[in-house]
Amino acid sequence: MSDPDEAQRATIERHRAEDRRSQRAALIGVAICLLLALAGLLLVHELHKMSSMQDCVMQGRSNCAPLDGGR
Repeated sequence: MSDPDEAQRATIERHRAEDRRSQRAALIGVAICLLLALAGLLLVHELHKMSSMQDCVMQGRSNCAPLDGGR
């Protein structure tokens, strides 16, 4: 009777180990997706600033430099 119990325990432990690896991989995937989304938002923000600057220059304005705000 002990052999089937040991085999069952080994199977359960193997499944638990697979679940832990699977969960870790899923969390890493979510983290990568969040980092890519953040990088995309940052890129869009920078491109918008550059586009605004180019629009200002193309209109012939001479005071297109952004203000620092006293920092």
